[in-house]
Amino acid sequence: MSTDVSVSPPTDIVQQQAHYGWRRKFMRDWLLRPIGFRVIVRPTITGTEYIPASGPTLLVMNHIGFPDPVVVTGAVTSRYVIPMSKIENFNSPFIGLLARAWGAYPVDRDKVDRQALENTIALLKAGHCVLIAPEGTRQQSMIEAKEGFTYVAVKSGATIVPIGLEGTHLVGGNMKRLRRTPIEIRFGPAFRFKTGGRSHVPRPEMRQMTHEAMYQLAQLVNPERRGFYADLSQATTETLEFVS
Repeated sequence: MSTDVSVSPPTDIVQQQAHYGWRRKFMRDWLLRPIGFRVIVRPTITGTEYIPASGPTLLVMNHIGFPDPVVVTGAVTSRYVIPMSKIENFNSPFIGLLARAWGAYPVDRDKVDRQALENTIALLKAGHCVLIAPEGTRQQSMIEAKEGFTYVAVKSGATIVPIGLEGTHLVGGNMKRLRRTPIEIRFGPAFRFKTGGRSHVPRPEMRQMTHEAMYQLAQLVNPERRGFYADLSQATTETLEFVS
């Protein structure tokens, strides 16, 4: 897939974060929350107390509608969220403008995007809060997740906060009818992976970490959306260390 999107190396993307503060404050506190959350959606937000006030934090969400990254960035007011966004969004005149203004960064979903992984690790190690969708693309019921988020969490020692979303898939249709959409944004208990200080874990262990983390996310979504993770009796926590 050809694209003209330029991708900053890890060192640059960390240094660039200082330039986005005023833009993010304006977009979140003067546009998204007072207008988007009062005109376009009616959000019910729970569990924000689980979000660490500082330090490397990886937010992982189910992805059911195009507004998902936007509503999460609006729901978190204690710090700024940096979303990973599919590279196609940066080629869209309107969405690309917003993504660049906020300081989102691209991922190419058609391959194992090493640059996106390294950028995520660098942002986390610098103490930022990053948002990704482990399933890779929008799904109305959960599919088996990719291991990318587990890899970056292990490499960076990040705290993971799962997020269950509901109702966002209806926003587009309701906007055409000039209707406000009730949505739910549910943050769950934070945890880290037990690595014993290792920065590399064997593939079978990483797969177990991925599944255990995704079952934590599955508990936050409506039962009909759990899909691959529907059987919550399989929700073990052997590789997870919960953070109070």
